[in-house]
Amino acid sequence: MKDIYILGIETSCDETSVSIVKNGCDEITTVVLSQMDTHSNYGGVVPEIASRMHVENITMVIEECLEKSSLTMDDIDAISVTYGPGLIGCLLIGVLAATTLSYIYNKPLIPVHHIAGHIYANNLVSEMKFPLIALVISGGHTELIYMSDHYSFKKIGGTLDDAVGECYDKVARVIGVPYPGGPMVDRLSYKGKDTYPLPLPLDDNTYNFSFSGIKSAVINLVHNELQRGNEIRKEDIACSFQNRVVEVLSKKTMKALKEYNVKNLIIAGGVSANSGIRDKFTSLCEANGINLTIPNIKYCTDNAAMIASAGYFAYKKKIISGYDLKACANTSLFE
Repeated sequence: MKDIYILGIETSCDETSVSIVKNGCDEITTVVLSQMDTHSNYGGVVPEIASRMHVENITMVIEECLEKSSLTMDDIDAISVTYGPGLIGCLLIGVLAATTLSYIYNKPLIPVHHIAGHIYANNLVSEMKFPLIALVISGGHTELIYMSDHYSFKKIGGTLDDAVGECYDKVARVIGVPYPGGPMVDRLSYKGKDTYPLPLPLDDNTYNFSFSGIKSAVINLVHNELQRGNEIRKEDIACSFQNRVVEVLSKKTMKALKEYNVKNLIIAGGVSANSGIRDKFTSLCEANGINLTIPNIKYCTDNAAMIASAGYFAYKKKIISGYDLKACANTSLFE
């Protein structure tokens, strides 16, 4: 059977990335040009700056990826691109680049939802086995998804307000940790003790999540401690906060695995790089006979390899877009 090479493009936020993946699982080459150093000066991603930097870099990144792969556009079978969700200006650059390549070289254009990309980052680690439960945890998403087969997505639960990654960044800002705060909160938590009485967020029998309450609890805690003239123990706040988040994520995910009688779990999204979450799920899955897959750290954050991997399975399902493909800042995976 002929090998299928998919060129993927990812520009949904502040990484300009292009990748070539063979058969949905073998990464040939990936180039990621991060803008983190630029945006750290502003305490977060500035959409207008991110868009301009994508414009400046996208052609160079495409050329570098092809050069490193020793392939040409003649070897590429299809072009996949993140069309949403994300920052609209950033998405537009990727979609325009992909559409242009598709038109010039007469290659099929594959639209990939950003969350589908995060899920298929796991296929770059090991072949996905079905049925499975996917826990998607990122700066913009917290969702539990049931998959009976490739490109079959059934939402069984999700956040009602803040995404878990967004909550990490807000808590980091409150306790004085610089951007990007999430990874630093994770590291601080291992140095601290669980001494602060933070609530367990949305501890109910549903598969939904809510992180606005624990975010507010941390804000109020820090405010009250400062009013009393007490020292803010960042490590202890980070530990107490992370323990609650990990507990509710693991509790609801393990409940879903049992109720749906599923033995395969994948964790996806930027927050899947969190050490506390990885350690907790590794321990729980080993104890309960669950086959766990978590992407390598380089596949957790935004990258085009995951878009190319998802693009391969979309291509096999004949999910092809026309040249009128539109970027969508807000779009559901379950429409």
